[in-house]
Amino acid sequence: MRVELARRNGAVHFVATTESGRQVALDGAPSIGGENLGARPMELVLAALGGCSAIDVVGILARQRQPFDDLRVTVDGERDPAATPSLFRSIHVHFDVAGVCEEAKVARAVALSMETYCSVARLLEPTATITHSYAVHAASGTASAPAAQ
Repeated sequence: MRVELARRNGAVHFVATTESGRQVALDGAPSIGGENLGARPMELVLAALGGCSAIDVVGILARQRQPFDDLRVTVDGERDPAATPSLFRSIHVHFDVAGVCEEAKVARAVALSMETYCSVARLLEPTATITHSYAVHAASGTASAPAAQ
């Protein structure tokens, strides 16, 4: 797997091109010369965690024959501002599933992803405490109580 980065200005704006041909803009914080022209690298780490686990959950729910209309994942991370490098020390991943799903099967899908299958979570575990929760929303917009792990 390969990703190439090309600098786009005289500061710290880059465009990453992935092996599959997709592009992602990156930039640093204004405090280090960034111009908010792209996502910050550590934001992309959280996006990678959310994307990795979301892909797992979609696949697991499909194998469980659980119909759902939508899946939204929110990832919150807290970094250690006093440390260099400033690594994530805690991360929480919340899954909102909309549709007619059995709550126990959603719980199982989320747990399997976050505790077994998600490669990005495995990479982050040595330095960050990772927790997760979920909510199942019926078609009417009502939700079951969020379950935390």
